[in-house]
Amino acid sequence: MQPIISVSHLSKTYASGFRALKDIDLEIRPGEIFALLGPNGAGKTTLIGVICGIVNPTKGEILAGGYDIITEYRAARSMIGLVPQELTTDSFETVWATVNFSRGLFGKKPNPGYLEKVLRDLSLWDKKDSKIMTLSGGMKRRVMIAKALSHEPRILFLDEPTAGVDVELRRDMWEMVRGLREGGVTIILTTHYIDEAEEMADRIGVINNGEIVLIEEKAELMRKLGKKQLTLQLRDRIEGVPGELADYHLELAAEGTELVYTYDAQNGRADIAALLADLNGTGIRFKDLQTKQSSLEEIFVNLVREER
Repeated sequence: MQPIISVSHLSKTYASGFRALKDIDLEIRPGEIFALLGPNGAGKTTLIGVICGIVNPTKGEILAGGYDIITEYRAARSMIGLVPQELTTDSFETVWATVNFSRGLFGKKPNPGYLEKVLRDLSLWDKKDSKIMTLSGGMKRRVMIAKALSHEPRILFLDEPTAGVDVELRRDMWEMVRGLREGGVTIILTTHYIDEAEEMADRIGVINNGEIVLIEEKAELMRKLGKKQLTLQLRDRIEGVPGELADYHLELAAEGTELVYTYDAQNGRADIAALLADLNGTGIRFKDLQTKQSSLEEIFVNLVREER
């Protein structure tokens, strides 16, 4: 399957000499939700800006829907919808006028039925005649999404789309994103809410200091890099971990009433069976056990820390 976005050897150096992007290679598959994670200043917004034709690259090639973003700018840009971090709209215009105008900018014929569907999906239909200046911050962000969708793009960039948005709107927004994906739209999102990436994304990319650190299927990433913890609640308090169990690197917790075993998610089952057998041999008995798997957030924090 041909990628819908292909980035090859992309670099961006500003006039000040700051290298925001360093030789990035990236392919986005059609119809996927791709989450781009990274700390502040990592290069997420710059990368999106270059792909969308807002920031000029220093070197490299980018294709969007098979079109070169420089030599075939109009065709490439018509494939893309962008919801930026900042709320930038004409405050004195109505919602309908703003969205309709955005569609016209791309040379699309009027299609009131499509625009009505977009506004209804975003719970904006009853606000269509309201001036944007009268809307709440969450409603303004919905208008930004409606503008980005107005010309029926096949690729949608969401740059921190739920920053400062209430829980209900976040839920509505992700329902809409799932619906778009089912309709064949490819979604690329950046977010600081890593639980959103964990819930929504098919693949995860991590960028740090202008470089792609990792790209992985979400499930595979959590399988490979995720750690699991087994906590054994002991029947009787112990003073220390017996020497026979030293190879398991157990931690004594809860004032000697718990043993915590941290293990690799890939081959943990066999290790646990061996641990329980060895534990039985020492005469230590437990009354309950619990397991916990590391979250995507913990994996991300560890990745970035290792890079530093």
